[in-house]
Amino acid sequence: MRIASLQPSITLTLAALGRLDCLCAHTRYCLEALPELAARGLPVLQDSWTADTAQIVATAPTLVIASVPYRMESLAAILKASLPVLAFAPHNLANIVSDIRLLASLTDSVSQGESLVEHFNNVLDTTRAKTSDLPRPRVYCEEWGNPLIHSQTWVAELVEASGGDFIGTPGAHTTAEAIATADPDVLVFAWCGAGDRVPLRRVIEKRGWHDLRAVRERRVFCVPDEFLNTPAHTLLDGLSCLAHAIHPTRFERPARLVQLEA
Repeated sequence: MRIASLQPSITLTLAALGRLDCLCAHTRYCLEALPELAARGLPVLQDSWTADTAQIVATAPTLVIASVPYRMESLAAILKASLPVLAFAPHNLANIVSDIRLLASLTDSVSQGESLVEHFNNVLDTTRAKTSDLPRPRVYCEEWGNPLIHSQTWVAELVEASGGDFIGTPGAHTTAEAIATADPDVLVFAWCGAGDRVPLRRVIEKRGWHDLRAVRERRVFCVPDEFLNTPAHTLLDGLSCLAHAIHPTRFERPARLVQLEA
């Protein structure tokens, strides 16, 4: 099989399954998520949002795999080129697990897929058990800052597993005023494409959030974008960050978790 991967979630899953040999092309974002890909010297493609059909056709894939976010127009153009396309659109953790199993089945790595899923679920269950008897801080998670957008459903589920209560509707727009009124115990920022570079202090100042409980207690964090916005098993890295942000005395602080300075 020759797979053209249009999103890091696909490439990272193939790597965890031990099937990078199936890749015939990938995006630059895949390369950022998995730097060791550079040694393979594979063609680098546009992603699911800006896919270039001619570029993909030139790599002679037997299957093109995309995942959210993507543009329907891009997928339609690929289909018109008579290329088989698989488009993942997970909304929650159960969907992500199903996608892992499907990709494992397609690449003849079912046992590896089951091991990956088992590990993923075990870590979630262990985290839930560690927080089951703890208070549940209210947590605001932000995927984008202009306009303000709540993080996705799978992030809300990770917050719940970490012993917190997710504020708002996953994936919905909100306002600085609405969040100020809610006065969360914890603020978490994971802006798409921003890595771990969300300017926490500038955001607080611009929105006039100095008096929020989370700000006064310095419970304001930036979680690396790829840890929360990539729908793959690597969400466990995001879980680790959230668990510390929500219950810092129960969970160790991950190296890449950024906290608002005093």
